[in-house]
Amino acid sequence: QPSGEWHMATRSLRLPIAASHRFYIGISLLIAVIAAMGFWRTYFGPLLAGIVDAPTVIHIHAAVYSGWVALFAVQVMFAATGQLALHKKLGTVGIWYGVALIAVGLITAFSQFADRVEAGRIEEAQTRLLGPVTDMIVFPIFFGAAVWYRRNPELHKRLMLVATTTLLVAAAMRMSFLGEPLPRPTRILIWFSPILFGIAYDLIAKRTIHPAYIVGLAALYLLSMRGAVVETEGWLAFTGWLATLVS
Repeated sequence: QPSGEWHMATRSLRLPIAASHRFYIGISLLIAVIAAMGFWRTYFGPLLAGIVDAPTVIHIHAAVYSGWVALFAVQVMFAATGQLALHKKLGTVGIWYGVALIAVGLITAFSQFADRVEAGRIEEAQTRLLGPVTDMIVFPIFFGAAVWYRRNPELHKRLMLVATTTLLVAAAMRMSFLGEPLPRPTRILIWFSPILFGIAYDLIAKRTIHPAYIVGLAALYLLSMRGAVVETEGWLAFTGWLATLVS
């Protein structure tokens, strides 16, 4: 009888862990779908059709960011299936990959800025520089925190989810239906959805919301409001000065 009770208790303890693993696998798939759908019309579709027209830096950027989404999914799968040794080994590679991603993001942002300035599209260059630069400020904060707290699985996985979600903004903002952009609130909701699902899962499974999600959601909200910055004198002066370095 005692052994039977222990067996039942063990099973009951494993159920929420299994459910948590299934949730994160589902979230990693959701992230991949958002990334693929967001860029399908403007990049992935034309790429497969052999008609994409983009500079080399954009292809590198797309490859590196797609690789991050794939890496995130693989790491989730390793953790979910108990292959923690592989998860840790790949995690070491992932730290350097994350650093490379930040570098590629910044190089791409300033390369595109220079190209637009040289083409005489200075106002467009000033407007479109803010997004990728601020993304590469916020992503490293959550990514670095996830690395720092990698020995705290509950915090680590949520911070990594928030970090990866910040990268979905460009894909979500390109979401369309029948060639027409989705309403902005819908695109924002799609962008926030991995964190919102994380909050919903925690409320159902734990009856609480993890602070990482609250901070992450606040950070994404601030990013969604950054459009007002491009009209400020400070930003125009800064980007105007950058333009003089290019021209």
